[in-house]
Amino acid sequence: MNKDEVLDEFRAAGALKEGHFILSSGLRSPVFLMKALVFADARRTEKLCAALADKVRGELSDQPTIVVSPAVGGIVPGYEMGRQMGLPAIYVEREEGEFRLRRGFELGPEDKVLVVEDIVTTGLSSRECIDAIKATGATVLAEACLVDRSGGEADVGVPLISLAQVKFPAYAPDDLPPELAAIPATKPGSRGLKA
Repeated sequence: MNKDEVLDEFRAAGALKEGHFILSSGLRSPVFLMKALVFADARRTEKLCAALADKVRGELSDQPTIVVSPAVGGIVPGYEMGRQMGLPAIYVEREEGEFRLRRGFELGPEDKVLVVEDIVTTGLSSRECIDAIKATGATVLAEACLVDRSGGEADVGVPLISLAQVKFPAYAPDDLPPELAAIPATKPGSRGLKA
């Protein structure tokens, strides 16, 4: 799938929103990808993750043994990527502000991890997830995401394989263009959710 085909899937799901949004990174943007609307359609999720799994297989020389995703947004694509690649899929959750393995999930030095995210903007959640995985002794081979909205600028600390790479505008809250500042901001992401 190319970038336009991926974005068409988001549009078809009503998931490409325009307005004034507070991203999980704290940055502001006139575009928000409401991936939950994409993931509500199992066939659409399967189609996107099958294409991403093919891309991962083509780009990695060493194949992963497990998929790990950050909760909440990465759980559905992580599970589907695990299914597509025939691998177990687990996730990390925030506990006292930091990502940790819970629910009996374990990793060790023998594990070769593919981190799966939904959308990458700055890479902050990705780096936090990767740090938690590395603390177990496991090796992180790469991260895969459906959309890299940084246009390839995000540094997650490992190779980042995206199905679509797009540079959507993002601004610091104190440096908004007038047309964006004139619109009330909404925060649709999950980072602010309480445990």
